[in-house]
Amino acid sequence: MKLTLFDLDHTLINTDSDYEWGVFTTALGWNDAADFARQNDAYYQHYKAGTLDIHDYMRFATRAIRQQGASKSEAAHADFMRSVVQKAIKPQALDLVRQHQAAGDVVVIVTATNEFVTRPIADAFGVPDLIAVNLVRDPASGWFTGEIDGTPSFREGKIARVQAWLAERQLDWADVDSTFYSDSINDLPLLEQVNHPVATNPDDRLRAIAQARGWRILELFH
Repeated sequence: MKLTLFDLDHTLINTDSDYEWGVFTTALGWNDAADFARQNDAYYQHYKAGTLDIHDYMRFATRAIRQQGASKSEAAHADFMRSVVQKAIKPQALDLVRQHQAAGDVVVIVTATNEFVTRPIADAFGVPDLIAVNLVRDPASGWFTGEIDGTPSFREGKIARVQAWLAERQLDWADVDSTFYSDSINDLPLLEQVNHPVATNPDDRLRAIAQARGWRILELFH
């Protein structure tokens, strides 16, 4: 089985969906603009540096939707898809996904962004298999609590989550010919795990490693 894994932010789309969602909800008046921008920028810098506390960040990132509730949040996300995300989905990224699907590959998006933000984006790419950060739901309300459910698909956690996905299908790494596209140094563990790592629009640290190791480098948005 050929398994093709894609990171999402700055890999398949030329922006960070979680960051942009924060900007979008701030424009709706759901966050204190100055305070949110300061914290959002700080978390983003930690992410790029590989020092992000994913649990702390997830509480911050879901605060607005937890306060607003499901109906308002889902309606806002539909607007977000139309006004922000669709512009970030470029033809060359769609073509790359479809080329792998047409070749018979099983395509999975593996992202450290939460399921609420990313499920509609994966759908827009025509990818049913999404491994994202799952969120705990309150039994009474059915809405998110801000806590992470299970292992977050972040750094080494991406390997664990893909491993679990394979196990659900009675497979292991040895049973698949695996490819992973990613831009981020945070994804180095999974890039090292797969048969075919592809540094895609790579950050400076990942680019240096890819060049040193002879990995393929793909500039998808150039």
